[in-house]
Parts: sequence; C-alpha cells; structure tokens
Amino acid sequence: QVQLVESGGGLVPAEGSLRLSCSVTGRTFTTGAAAWFRQAPGKTREEREFVAGINWGSRGTYYSKSVRGRFTISKDIPKNAVFLQMNNLKPEDTATYYCAVDDLLNYADTNAAAWRSWGQGTQVTVSS
Repeated sequence: QVQLVESGGGLVPAEGSLRLSCSVTGRTFTTGAAAWFRQAPGKTREEREFVAGINWGSRGTYYSKSVRGRFTISKDIPKNAVFLQMNNLKPEDTATYYCAVDDLLNYADTNAAAWRSWGQGTQVTVSS
C-alpha cells in the first residue's frame, strides 16, 4: 500500500521560504506523476488547489499561475521523494499542503479528484 508523508511546514513571515518534503513508501514509481495541492481554511477536499506537478519517469513540471516563479517542485527518484521549495511566500499561500501521486496521471493533471494517493498534509502559515 502506498503511503505518503509530508514534512517541512511551519510558520514563516511574508517573503520567507520553506521547503516541503514528501516521502513515498510502499511502492516505487517509474511512471505517472507527483503533485502538490493545497487546501485553504473553509475549503473542502474536492476544492483543493493544484500547486505544482512533476513527472516521475520523464522531465516535465507544471505550476499554477499563482505560484509560478516562486515555487519549485523537484524529485529524488532513488529516495522516492518529492519536494516543494517555496520562496517569497505570501499570506495567501497559507494552507494545508498535500502531496499526491498517481501512476496514470501526468504533471499537468490539476483536478484533485483524479489523484488516488494522498498524504496527510502539512500546515503552512505565512504571517503578514
């Protein structure tokens, strides 16, 4: 069974940086993709916002317009891990961040309902 564990969240002032990590166990992915989503307070699971995606077995990344140029998604295949470097954070980035993986999707699949494996989330709070 695939398990995902996120870490790296916390409280940071505006314009600060954080690096989120997602460790994937139970299966090694060579196809498909991984992605980061976020869920703001008051939003449902179905309303999770796509942040960034990356393919496992090929090059390719995709970012939402709201984070492009500030966030960078990367992967470490031997460690079966995915990362999200977040720079120049803004108060509107405050949310619970979730990692998702799926062997049938690609990095530009922005619909949260399509992703089958999820972590428990890590809280990111950006103070103004």
